[in-house]
Amino acid sequence: MSSNSTTVNQVSPTSRRGLARVVASSTTGMALEAYDFLLYGSAAALVFNKLFFPTEDPIVGTLLAFLSYALGFFARPVGGIVFGHFGDRIGRKPLLIISLVLMGGATFAIGLLPTYAMIGVWAAVALSALRLIQGFALGGEWGGAMLLVAERVPARRRGAWTSLPEAGIPLGNLIATGVLAVLAATLDDDAFLDWGWRIPFLLSAVLLVVGYWIRSKVEDAPLFVEAHERAESAVAAEAPARTVLREHRRELAACASARLTENIVYYVLTAFILVYAVERSGVDKGVVLNALVLANVVQLVATPFFGALSDKLGRRPVLLGGAIGTAGWIWVFFWLLDTGNSALVFVAMVGGLIFHSALYGPQAAFFAEQFPTTVRYTGMSISAQVTTVIGGAIAPLIAIALLGAFDSSIPVAIYVATAAVITVIGVGLARESHRRDLATMRDTTN
Repeated sequence: MSSNSTTVNQVSPTSRRGLARVVASSTTGMALEAYDFLLYGSAAALVFNKLFFPTEDPIVGTLLAFLSYALGFFARPVGGIVFGHFGDRIGRKPLLIISLVLMGGATFAIGLLPTYAMIGVWAAVALSALRLIQGFALGGEWGGAMLLVAERVPARRRGAWTSLPEAGIPLGNLIATGVLAVLAATLDDDAFLDWGWRIPFLLSAVLLVVGYWIRSKVEDAPLFVEAHERAESAVAAEAPARTVLREHRRELAACASARLTENIVYYVLTAFILVYAVERSGVDKGVVLNALVLANVVQLVATPFFGALSDKLGRRPVLLGGAIGTAGWIWVFFWLLDTGNSALVFVAMVGGLIFHSALYGPQAAFFAEQFPTTVRYTGMSISAQVTTVIGGAIAPLIAIALLGAFDSSIPVAIYVATAAVITVIGVGLARESHRRDLATMRDTTN
């Protein structure tokens, strides 16, 4: 076994402290990502449509607010390519520090923005520009954060270890929805609309400072360092993106299909629900926010559980179970929301995010196992972020448009279920990879 393989398949006691720091670094970055995006999506549904995109028709204002929300997603593939390129050339760590600062700084700045009533259309322009910066930075965050962990842990525990920073997503959501729930409970609508909405954006500075401090202390992924130092793996003449698009199209398709349903259902559950449940089903805003809090607490446990389960059963069975479960649950989800019953709204959200956890928990390990070290950051980022545009960017817009056109949740459920079918086909055709050595890209018995 080569030295690279030894590095990946063993975690010595002396390195466990460093690994814990790396996991904390990646988790904090993922939490900030989730905090930023859920906060923006929530504000788009509750605040930005009134303060930055005021119109006589509330639905039009909401659509405009969600278009600004979508801008961040369209910037993510560009960020993924740029960060992936340099992350595969010079290392994961420096690019992750840059992404964290850009991401957190843009979110903080949103909390300081003047509104439409103060500076007119320039308020919407400034908001959209900061959203683009958010999206660009986030495009490089996920792949690099996951690789800092994936490239230094044993193959037999890769799903469990990489799912820990993935749990930063529900953690960030929990913090964001918790802050929003507290504000909803303590402020009336006028106060929240006047100044209260700014508080969660300004609080993002805490996650930024903590994340920067932890991330500056970690070392780069050893597997990348060793590969980069070898003469044959020194900086390549060809751009990593070109290599990925020419030599790894099948792997890109497998990852994209795995990502599709996870992204669509996530943003339908966490962003569109605020439009559907509050404005159509008449559910109290506080009930919805509290349901999101509870569901994210459950997902904090469920995400690592499914990541660890994929180490035992394989990535494919867990991903397929999540997709099939999502296709069935989405019908139950809307039926429960339509009852307007607070307890059933909680059940709807918890069930939805459990199935989402099955799609998300094994995802980082599955993606990392598809690409060689010298193009892994780029491959993961392209497949994740391009699909995020199709899933995350337009999912709330499609859902709102379908609701407006048909005044029914059935077309939205069909939309989510169709995505799940695509995921089942794509993942079903992929090779099982949960025993793959990232140094040699061969399956092992470890």
